[in-house]
Amino acid sequence: MTENELNKAGQALNIAVLTVSDTRTFANDTSGDYLVSALKEAGHNLHERLIVKDDKYQLRAVVSKWIASPDIQVVISTGGTGFTGRDTTPEALSVLFDKNIEGFGELFRAISYNEIGTSTVQSRALAGMANRTAIFCLPGSTGACKTAWQGILAQQLNVNHKPCNFVMHLQIASSCDSRG
Repeated sequence: MTENELNKAGQALNIAVLTVSDTRTFANDTSGDYLVSALKEAGHNLHERLIVKDDKYQLRAVVSKWIASPDIQVVISTGGTGFTGRDTTPEALSVLFDKNIEGFGELFRAISYNEIGTSTVQSRALAGMANRTAIFCLPGSTGACKTAWQGILAQQLNVNHKPCNFVMHLQIASSCDSRG
């Protein structure tokens, strides 16, 4: 049985996808398209998908609403994690976190290093938990979204992944061999 089949037999999560961009539309948002396709293929539900300009107050408003919703368990954002003046996703969303998931950014950059070399140091990918909602902030490239989904999220959002996964921290209580 594949990991996707196991997840489909396990727990389907409600996931919101947020593209952070001043220029993308639903017609050309390949990163958002990839994330929606990947999460559905893994047996999860797309709860909502939005594109929001690189504005930290608009980002906070949208994600705060999603965090407050009992119907959304995971938020995945793509874009706004670079170093330009308009890249504000980390500053906008990290203040909403109850807890940071430091290992997410570290692991993303480690995996990404094998793909893009030292350019990975320019990624400010990060993650955190807020109100039992997992929030993952990914770079805006489709390649980076694939790296994060295939290298981390597909497993960590799968209730059957052992020894532990993020599902236990969301709506579903399960046992986990805690190593931290």
